[in-house]
Amino acid sequence: MPPPKAAGTRAAKTSARPDGEPVRTLVIDVGASGIKATLLNDLGRPVGERVRRETPPSGMPGEVMDTVVALAKHFEPFDRVAVGFPGVIVDGIVKEAPNLAPEWQDFNIAEVLQARLKKPVRVANDADVQGFGAIAGTGVELVVTLGTGVGTSLFVDGRLVPNLEIGARKLRDKALKKVGKEKWNKRVAKFVRKLDGIFHFTRLYIGGGNSREVDVSLLPANVTIVSNVNGLVGGLALWRDGAQGPVNGRSSAGQEKAEDRTAA
Repeated sequence: MPPPKAAGTRAAKTSARPDGEPVRTLVIDVGASGIKATLLNDLGRPVGERVRRETPPSGMPGEVMDTVVALAKHFEPFDRVAVGFPGVIVDGIVKEAPNLAPEWQDFNIAEVLQARLKKPVRVANDADVQGFGAIAGTGVELVVTLGTGVGTSLFVDGRLVPNLEIGARKLRDKALKKVGKEKWNKRVAKFVRKLDGIFHFTRLYIGGGNSREVDVSLLPANVTIVSNVNGLVGGLALWRDGAQGPVNGRSSAGQEKAEDRTAA
């Protein structure tokens, strides 16, 4: 099955419940430092406020799932759930979560949440979800998320390219705090140049908690800083036609595995 069209590349297809009310999608963005959630209507517009909770320091699956479920209760009623997760996701199962506890290995996050919330759940890498919310849907578009770790996703004419594995250990939050903003920004600029040399991207989007620290004057004109809200709004794309293929299943964006090949 080909990768799905991204959110925003075509008119939204509205949907309704049997009672005629619009479908409400709960979107959850799991991060290594914070877990955010919002409720979207069938046009991808927020219904109410965005809520954030601290990620449990242990990063253990049970504690993180408890926090996610508590957030979900805050937004009831909803009809379905989309989750962005900081790691490699295959068939709803976590294969790698470098910035959380090692116990996430082979944890079926989709199945567990579906059982606990009693609603259908789809899960994708958080950088993929951020990308669905940010991209224009034309040409080669890259998304880089800078936070506790580094995430990446690649889209061609609005379609997600699965299994992209690009990391940059020297751009992680720990590196920023260690070397300072000036040196870190030089690394960001070098990383962007390397990505351009590999992908010749039409546009690159930088999100994540540390995107606010990026010096855009060092970057090409086709690089844009985007809001972290995209990490939530993009979740609706997981429920568009065809999204149950690569996005819920075989799509992944490795965050640290290829750091030796492309490290800034």
